[in-house]
Amino acid sequence: MKPAVRSVAYFISGAMVCALVITGISLRKPEPAPPAEASPEQSQYKWYPPALPRSLDFCGEAVPLDRWDIREKLDRELTINTYIHGTQLMTLKLAGRYFPIIEERLRANGVPDDLKYICVAESALQQNAYSSVGAASFWQFMKDTGPRYGLEINDEVDERFHIEKATDAACEYLKLAKAKFGTWTAAAASYNCGQAGFQKQADFQQASNYYDLIFPEETNRYVFRILALKYLMTHPKMYGLMIDYNDEYKPLKSRTVVVDKTVLNLTDFAKENGTSYKMLKIYNPWLRGHKLVVRNGKRYEVKLPNS
Repeated sequence: MKPAVRSVAYFISGAMVCALVITGISLRKPEPAPPAEASPEQSQYKWYPPALPRSLDFCGEAVPLDRWDIREKLDRELTINTYIHGTQLMTLKLAGRYFPIIEERLRANGVPDDLKYICVAESALQQNAYSSVGAASFWQFMKDTGPRYGLEINDEVDERFHIEKATDAACEYLKLAKAKFGTWTAAAASYNCGQAGFQKQADFQQASNYYDLIFPEETNRYVFRILALKYLMTHPKMYGLMIDYNDEYKPLKSRTVVVDKTVLNLTDFAKENGTSYKMLKIYNPWLRGHKLVVRNGKRYEVKLPNS
């Protein structure tokens, strides 16, 4: 082969090799870059254990926070409830609407204001709350328990959903439990496990102070959850819950109509009184059917929106 031809052949071969190499490189998938490691200073969120109070009471009864086991139980409930932000913000909003009603009934029954936090622990102030075993509304009365404390429960009326009457019923239970066990703390614990359940444990363990007793897990945690909710709702901004008066739901303004005769159609009744069936049910969640049978000597106070 002549030198000139040989040079051309070498050049073409080299060019083809270069082209193949460039094509191969261009078709290769780039390797992903290793993930960047964020330093603590760059983290979007930082979570800190909530600070425990130096002292705390329930209904004026001191919580023995000098004991390590008591502090750890409170720490658990305060930590868990602090970091469910959406639930706590909604509870604080609802407190603006329902606490004034609950507080008024607690005063009328002569019991401590702190008992309202039992209601928060039971239902998070959700009016239509139902438990898996059928307990209902703010105070989570069972269907067979409510009538023992004066609540009417049937297909048309369920006064577990009547905030004033259900609060009165809860007060009656708690006053009886306080008289039996000696403290509001024990009465609150018995609201969860029942008076018989509390008495059984107290008798076996030969102790009467809730903080000296051990119960099944739910009751072990119950009073501490109430304490955590009390402290959290009393000091929300300390725990990052930035809510003020304008954020709270306000009490519903209403007028009252006395019903002493059977109402066969609640929609017609609502329209005759200048409102809708929907508003009638919102203002009176204890009305559970489409009609209201009024028996002899019975009367109901029905709330209607202020027009």
